[in-house]
Amino acid sequence: MAQPQSDALVVFGVTGDLAFKQIFPALQAMVRHGHLSVPVLGVARSEYNLEQLRARARQSVEQHGKFEPDAFRKLCGLLRFVGGDYEDPTTYERLKETLAGCQRPLYYLAIPPSLFTTVVEGIARVGAATNARVVVEKPFGRDLASAQVLNVTLHQFFPESAIFRIDHYLGKEPVQNLLYYRFANSFLEPIWNRNYVERVQITMAERFGVQGRGRFYDEAGAIRDVVQNHLLEVASLLAMEAPSARGDEAVRDEKTQAFRSMLPLEPSDVVRGQFRGYRKEEGVAPDSDMETFAAVRLRIDSWRWAGVPFYIRAGKCLPVTATEVLVELKRPPVALFPDCAAAPPNRFRFRLSPHVVLSLGARAKLPGERMRGEDVELIACHDQKDEMGPYERLLGDAMRGDQMLFARQDSVEEAWRVVEPVLGNATPLHQYDSGTWGPAEADRLLDNGGWFNPEQDWACG
Repeated sequence: MAQPQSDALVVFGVTGDLAFKQIFPALQAMVRHGHLSVPVLGVARSEYNLEQLRARARQSVEQHGKFEPDAFRKLCGLLRFVGGDYEDPTTYERLKETLAGCQRPLYYLAIPPSLFTTVVEGIARVGAATNARVVVEKPFGRDLASAQVLNVTLHQFFPESAIFRIDHYLGKEPVQNLLYYRFANSFLEPIWNRNYVERVQITMAERFGVQGRGRFYDEAGAIRDVVQNHLLEVASLLAMEAPSARGDEAVRDEKTQAFRSMLPLEPSDVVRGQFRGYRKEEGVAPDSDMETFAAVRLRIDSWRWAGVPFYIRAGKCLPVTATEVLVELKRPPVALFPDCAAAPPNRFRFRLSPHVVLSLGARAKLPGERMRGEDVELIACHDQKDEMGPYERLLGDAMRGDQMLFARQDSVEEAWRVVEPVLGNATPLHQYDSGTWGPAEADRLLDNGGWFNPEQDWACG
């Protein structure tokens, strides 16, 4: 059933870094595509006024988007500003006055999680939470207990159907393509199980470091920052069963069931690393033991995947910037041709960034009299020129009430359950040099073979 459209968008933290880098460019794109025509209210503590907000919005789209005069002019006509301290009740009274006539606002909390309770209580106190929706940014807590507390707080004022937990990674076209590719094609299903799959590798490599975000990163680390959310979400898309019905909740039900099948990580399943020089970054403690690299061995205790290890790896200051999934198939039961014994097994590769590439690796005979072969890849590439940005897509979905690409409470708590045993200093920290694939200790996680390292420029051409 179609949901009513939100009739206003309220952005708390409108002068912050997230709004500057992501939200303003997304709003201009929404206007350009005809997906935004309601008032956009910015709320912030700073002493901004409306003209200053418009100037910041222009600077934002020029630096992080593509400035389009007509669309930006229309966006400026939609902008409103409410300044004030989040702990001051009069801020929310002014907000309600500015919202006059709007019955179904969408609140975007682009603010630190420590302020969520203060803001939602302020909204509710003036009666502005009725029929409203709320968007909260990851991280959804720091562990299972804090995630549960956050959910209790939100549910005091908003039903689950009105809560949109935004993880921009779920709005990326390549990530959605995993779901589509799996269930739009019939050839995968007969082999997509423990009978044919040997193991799965998911790598999220970043060539850069913390990029001036040392203070934030030193409170999060690789496991909290990307493993618990982005990469476990990718694992759930690979491991989930086909939805039993059409619709958003059917998809989210199966994803949650995949999370429930994931066994909690044990210290022996995890290797943490930190690149040399991290402790000299601004905002980082000089004796920090926070990981900038994490490799984990995930077990999924389901009928389909029991016994198939899922290896997940994420790190900063690695040799390339790329995110890739490798699904390695089992070898034929008998090696009929001697040269196949040392050859890599058949495999599917899904490149999620920086390019969108799908491939099937196989073995083919070389021309000539001898029965000798070579490794070949059948590659399909996607042109991303018209790709919608993740924040544009997710903001539009939230305003329409479409929750499929947002994290549900139960799946968030299940993901925290998986990583909970290895948070903090549960495992040793190993140093590694920038430009390498992390600490050598990560190799011990793999039962046989080794990590598959993505290339920087693997693409069509």
